[in-house]
Amino acid sequence: MREWWRSAVIYQVYPRSFQDDDGDGVGDLRGITRRLDHIAEIGADCIWLSPIFQSPQADMGYDVSDYLAIDPLFGNLADFDALIKGAHARGLKVIVDQVLSHTSNKHEWFKQSRLSRDNDKADWYVWADPLPDGSPPTNWHSHFGGPAWEFDPQRGQYYLHHFLASQPDLNFHNPDVVDAILDTCKFWLDRGLDGFRLDTVNYYFHDKELRSNPPAQTRPQVMATDLYGMQHNLYNKTRPENLGFLERMRALTDQYEDIMMVGEVGEMGHRSIEIMGEYTAGMSRLHMAYSFAMLGPDFNVEHFQNCIQGFQRGAPDGHPYWSFSNHDVPRHVSRWAEHSVSEDTMARLACAMLMSFEGTIGIYQGEELGQTDTELTYEELTDPPALRFWPAVKGRDGCRTPMVWEKDEPNAGFSTGKPWLPVKAPQAAKAVDSQTEDGILAYYKAAIARRKASPALTQGSTTFLTLPEPILAFTRSAPEETLTCVFNLSPEPHTLKVTGEATTMFSNEATLDDGTLTLDGNGFAYLSHASKIKITAV
Repeated sequence: MREWWRSAVIYQVYPRSFQDDDGDGVGDLRGITRRLDHIAEIGADCIWLSPIFQSPQADMGYDVSDYLAIDPLFGNLADFDALIKGAHARGLKVIVDQVLSHTSNKHEWFKQSRLSRDNDKADWYVWADPLPDGSPPTNWHSHFGGPAWEFDPQRGQYYLHHFLASQPDLNFHNPDVVDAILDTCKFWLDRGLDGFRLDTVNYYFHDKELRSNPPAQTRPQVMATDLYGMQHNLYNKTRPENLGFLERMRALTDQYEDIMMVGEVGEMGHRSIEIMGEYTAGMSRLHMAYSFAMLGPDFNVEHFQNCIQGFQRGAPDGHPYWSFSNHDVPRHVSRWAEHSVSEDTMARLACAMLMSFEGTIGIYQGEELGQTDTELTYEELTDPPALRFWPAVKGRDGCRTPMVWEKDEPNAGFSTGKPWLPVKAPQAAKAVDSQTEDGILAYYKAAIARRKASPALTQGSTTFLTLPEPILAFTRSAPEETLTCVFNLSPEPHTLKVTGEATTMFSNEATLDDGTLTLDGNGFAYLSHASKIKITAV
């Protein structure tokens, strides 16, 4: 039996911004439950919820203060149970963000750990003495700026934090920490959760010897805010011990039926594809993984081909998860605007590309509306990096603004109160109730349905064609069906010659006439053929 997740479409819900049902301006679990039909009607198979656990919200829930409690902002355990029940009734699986590498400094574990060097939790976090001159133990940087070490006068030591100083890193070298973390995961599996999205999955372990990182092997062109990228982050993450923990997690999930874990690999470039392969190899680690490889500005044939082929080579028995947008990056319709004819043509092209990729597909709330990033002023920001580094860093708030439901309702139907981030006119214009019969929402529904009905797209192997930029082309082959998918990644038209019998199965801004395939700007076509065809540039 083929596991449900292997060809699934996973819909990411950012709870703060999906639907507010209690009028406080922040989305909640009851709101998500009320809108489940929307997710089901798109054709999604699973919902990924960003963090909903108790948190002071310094980093919007990625700073957990109690792994076993729902944050009152979102509701309570009864609301969670109702959401699970409602989703399952509609055939939807539910996975939740698990932020395991660090906690909030408000967590009871950390409160006890910082009291002394000899209490029961003293070694649950990464503590180290200052160097003789009082400086931090290593040269490691924090993602959010400054050193990755914060001095705590109560213990007279530094503690490690990869993100905010209020997000101390757990010490996974301590087996008691690992056992405690696994117990929290079991709690949610026992309540009916279908799996986990594991945040920063390669950050769990640090170098026990606390060695400093060398400079980056090839110095990236970075802003002064991105000191993290100026090091080869060899000792602060992606340590070999990570694999043993993933195997413990997999052993836990294998005690249940139909559970899936997808890990977020916090790395850029080709190295991220290698880690994805390593972490999903075999049957004893993650079910699948994704990275930021397709979440950046690169939009060219070489990049997409390298990502997919790199994973094929690195993990021939692994499984990838591909997405173009999420809560951490600018929305792809805006991010790739320079390569598009219009917002709608890019939305359609990106959708068709995603639905043709081998593996599991992720879409981010509002993506199915062709949503764009929101332009915000400094006074409207909430994201810590943006608040610190503005205007050099715009932050992540632009992709986190509320979901839009009814164009003419206050806040486009998201909330009767003042939203935590504003709903602006360009975003409201794309509301669900304003989508037309031939709009982006209908297009996503059709594309997802087509993918699900296609053996080639759900199970077929991928073979790339050699064509010049900007034409991305590959064949998906299954015993029952063969498709060749051809995409024009530029706003200029291109013409190709097709030798052999082929018909157009699915297309936009494309025509196939007497062996000539014409692709307008951002045009694409899925070509169906029973025997081999040849495609060449004209």
